[in-house]
Amino acid sequence: MPYAGLSLDGMVALVTGSARGIGKAIAVGLAEAGADVAVSDMEERLADARTTRESIKGLGRNSEAYALNTLDLENIQGAIGQVARDFGKLDVLVNNAGVRIRKPALEVTEADWDFVLDTNLKGVFFCAQAAARHMIDQGGGRIINIASQLAVVARDDRAPYCASKGGVANLTRSLALEWIKYGITVNAIGPGPTLTPGMLAAEQRAPEVVQSEMDVLMPLGRRMEPEELVGAAIYLASPSAGATTGHLLIVDGGWTII
Repeated sequence: MPYAGLSLDGMVALVTGSARGIGKAIAVGLAEAGADVAVSDMEERLADARTTRESIKGLGRNSEAYALNTLDLENIQGAIGQVARDFGKLDVLVNNAGVRIRKPALEVTEADWDFVLDTNLKGVFFCAQAAARHMIDQGGGRIINIASQLAVVARDDRAPYCASKGGVANLTRSLALEWIKYGITVNAIGPGPTLTPGMLAAEQRAPEVVQSEMDVLMPLGRRMEPEELVGAAIYLASPSAGATTGHLLIVDGGWTII
């Protein structure tokens, strides 16, 4: 018999950026743990988001797909409000949507900086704010922000990304402190290098070069699979995490222990 403390039965979750990759794996994983799950992504990825929705429905859980652009504050408020109305409540928000630009710091433009920080940090804050308003009215909830191992260590050619994810980690602490009085826990997950469609599309190095980097920097010896992050999300969304808040849970194959 599964441990009841990790059951999400009766809960409603929203996962941003869940058409593919880490977001999709977490959305399906939360459904496997018992939650009904709202899937959301950019308008141009709605077809993929609907595929995620059908996977969740195949598990016997309720699911709908929503267009949610984290750069559009009006859209954030409207989409999250619609989720709460359609499902009757909102118990869990997973702030997964994010971008990265790999470029030497001396070549980063203002547009590059604004795009990464607005998506990865500003968008996370305003999604959390919109969700928290609904959670306060219902007496509590869970917010899980997807940060990175690069929230606590550095990497060359990723200055805006490192800045944004470090910001997410400390934003998580700030919101956790402020919202615990409402019964809302706020935590973050820090994934290490993970095989996602976005990462694979951006990778320009030969496989043997990537593997040599993993051999040096990643004790696990390989990039992670998105599904290896699901357990962390289920725990932080579950009743078992009622006293866990303001925490950055690093799941990085050992990257940050070297």
